[in-house]
Amino acid sequence: MDIGLIHYLTVAAALFTIGVFGIFVNRKNVIIILMSIELILLAVNINFVAFSTYLNDISGQIMAMFVLTVAAAEAAVGLAILVTFFRNRGDIAVDDASVMKG
Repeated sequence: MDIGLIHYLTVAAALFTIGVFGIFVNRKNVIIILMSIELILLAVNINFVAFSTYLNDISGQIMAMFVLTVAAAEAAVGLAILVTFFRNRGDIAVDDASVMKG
């Protein structure tokens, strides 16, 4: 059995769906929202690499590297904001995030 493009697209669609449901279903925990965003970015990377391999073009793999860089920066900045928010408020509930206006 050969693993083809449709298999990669199916896995990417499943990861993307799990990520979107994670954002919409759980609006209370910021860490789960960040993990859901990471799942969505992972699904996009799988699509980039799968189509890059299928079309014999390296540009999709280069774009996946840029997405990985943005995902790492997003995780670092998001966790830094969460740590600061937890130190100030003692809780990381999403409902209290509007207090940080200013």
